[in-house]
Amino acid sequence: MTEPSDNSRIYRLDKFVVPNPARGEFLARVRETHQLLKELPGFIRDFLMERSHTDDSFILVTLVEWQDEESIRNARAAVMDMHRKTEFDTREILARLGIEADIGNYRIAGD
Repeated sequence: MTEPSDNSRIYRLDKFVVPNPARGEFLARVRETHQLLKELPGFIRDFLMERSHTDDSFILVTLVEWQDEESIRNARAAVMDMHRKTEFDTREILARLGIEADIGNYRIAGD
C-alpha cells in the first residue's frame, strides 16, 4: 500500500560516483552528516543506497525526505555549520577523492 503524496514535502537526492579506494572515508562523512540530519526538525526518513558502477567505482545515492521547504533550509544551515566547525570542505573532499556528484532537491511530480 502506498502512502498518499504530500506536495509540501521536499526530497534531497544526491548521487555520487565514488572510486572504491575512497569508500571508507566518504561513507564515514555521509553517515556523520545523516546522523545530524536525523536529529533535525522536519526530518522524516532517509536512505543510503549503493550499486556497482565499474570495477573501480560504485554509485552511492542518498535520499532524505523533509517535511517542507523550511525544514530543508534549516537542515542546510545546520550542515554548513557542522562543516564549518569541523573544518570540512565538501569541494575539497570530492576533488581529492575523485568523486562525481549530482545533487538536488525534488518534489513529488504533480498531476
